[in-house]
Amino acid sequence: MSKILVIDDEAWLREMIRMALMQQRYEVIEAASSDAGIAMAHEQLPDLILCDVNMDKAGAGYVTLSRLREDATTASIPFILMTGLADAAGMRHGMELGADDYLPKPFKIDELYAAVNARLRKVKTVREEAERKLSHLRHQISLMMPHEMRTPLNGIISNAELLASVEESPMPASEIAVMGREIFQSGQRLERLIENFLVYAQLELVAADPESVKTLRAAATAKPWEIVRSTTVSHADKIGRLPDLVVETADGPVAIAEEYFKKIVGELVDNAFKFSDPGSPVHVRLTLADGVIEFSVRDSGRGFSTEQVRRIGAYVQFERKMQDVEGVGLGLTIAKKLAELHGGALVIESGQGTGSLVTVKLPQAKAA
Repeated sequence: MSKILVIDDEAWLREMIRMALMQQRYEVIEAASSDAGIAMAHEQLPDLILCDVNMDKAGAGYVTLSRLREDATTASIPFILMTGLADAAGMRHGMELGADDYLPKPFKIDELYAAVNARLRKVKTVREEAERKLSHLRHQISLMMPHEMRTPLNGIISNAELLASVEESPMPASEIAVMGREIFQSGQRLERLIENFLVYAQLELVAADPESVKTLRAAATAKPWEIVRSTTVSHADKIGRLPDLVVETADGPVAIAEEYFKKIVGELVDNAFKFSDPGSPVHVRLTLADGVIEFSVRDSGRGFSTEQVRRIGAYVQFERKMQDVEGVGLGLTIAKKLAELHGGALVIESGQGTGSLVTVKLPQAKAA
């Protein structure tokens, strides 16, 4: 049974709404003022709030709405403003504060039902979609995470066990060095896996909060070309493929924080080297045109099919049995998510056996 909070200083109107909604099998709770309504919303966490705009003082409903939207526990509760002065300016102000709908007074019972039912149906749809995505994510994690975590852990544990037995069976320094490198590499792999998992979880939380998205988009990177050059050169040098790297950069600020832009660059370049053979070129470009910064990476690797591009998502890997490549498919998804959260996009042009061109488009940062 859905719970609805009615906030209005007129007792007869609250009673009328309560009786009408109870006939539709809703649970109704009431408050006669803004402060009482805010307190009850925090205590009861209703599924929907109906609130008068002008109660003990003009605009009290706007104050109620604003204060509830500022608190994370009540920010997502659907909110319908009731008013006898439904002018365009007032409606716009209410919508800017986060109102979901307006119910002009006087209203008919059918209009009340229509407004309430529409809001609750929307909430139900959103929740069902969120549950569907969460269920899919749980399934993908259960399939991929155990293997991905065991692989580096096995390398760490097995080599550590051998090193622990050195006193009983002396081992050449060269073999110890090899084991040390394997432990180090396995540790790095596990660290990156955990880091990507945490970054993805953080981005999912940010995406669900409009204010967090707004804050995210306020950041900027003044010299993205420096990040592109340093990140790509460092990565190529580390894996011995510096001769394969071709970099072209333009200058211009981009509307994304440095840490997130570096994450995009690192993930796309890592994929390009990972899925292409040594000796084949990896082209990296940073361009500026019409207020849009484009970062692109082209490789000559095995590429993606159209279906694989469509299925790109968290914890998805393609042809795992054919080609054992570390990672759980989070890198490309994180880059895509970051681009979209910043008002941009990630575009893939690819075909199996013909290589891939992955381009991230981001808004250019505005001058301070």
